[in-house]
Amino acid sequence: MVTGASRGIGAAIALAAAGRDYRVALNYATSAAETEAVAGRIRAAGGTASAIEGDVADPSAVARLFERAERELGPIVALVNNAGITGRHARLEALEAADIARVTAVNVVGTILCAREAVLRMSTKRGGAGGAIVNLSSRAAQIGGGGEWVHYAASKGAVETFTLGLAREVAGEGIRVNAVAPGLIDTELHARAGEPGRLERLTRTVPQQRAGTPQEVADAVLWLLSREASYVTGAILAVSGGR
Repeated sequence: MVTGASRGIGAAIALAAAGRDYRVALNYATSAAETEAVAGRIRAAGGTASAIEGDVADPSAVARLFERAERELGPIVALVNNAGITGRHARLEALEAADIARVTAVNVVGTILCAREAVLRMSTKRGGAGGAIVNLSSRAAQIGGGGEWVHYAASKGAVETFTLGLAREVAGEGIRVNAVAPGLIDTELHARAGEPGRLERLTRTVPQQRAGTPQEVADAVLWLLSREASYVTGAILAVSGGR
């Protein structure tokens, strides 16, 4: 299961997972055509994929999402909590309460709700076979997002704390929980948030002097899901070029 899989990092993760023989459930909230196009690429390459609608901030929608994914693809063995929004690019005093609430609902509540559904199905204490969860954080959780997305950064800080706590909670139930924290990544996110020049402006702050790619993030996520990372849980892996 990859939430928010219509474009960018989510799409790259879904495609990489299919390339490693996962049957992939691609979740979306509004981008049906884009998500179906990614699923179509997976099918065209001989893989199995389903595009499934569901707002991750809605508990009933999350339950339906997991039920349909299991019905169409089989047991959930891996969850990537990628769905997330930045909210408006603005200083804190320019934000409305609704802006803050929606970012928190998608990034924090959505991550927790999806993880809960995964644990219910994966936990060996509940008859499951175990599995792995990777949450998408951001280097903003450590940098703070001041002057841009401080509410977004705060939400990703919550994701990292949740990752650490859940990893310890379910480690004895066959479930590993980790997070990937991307830095400056070359996606449409910046333009969609109203800052198309952000990549160029901030590249100089990256020690490697370039933005990362969605594929580089996907590679880190797939490693954390793999057997090669079997003794890794509760880790926050920065994919940030040193930023």
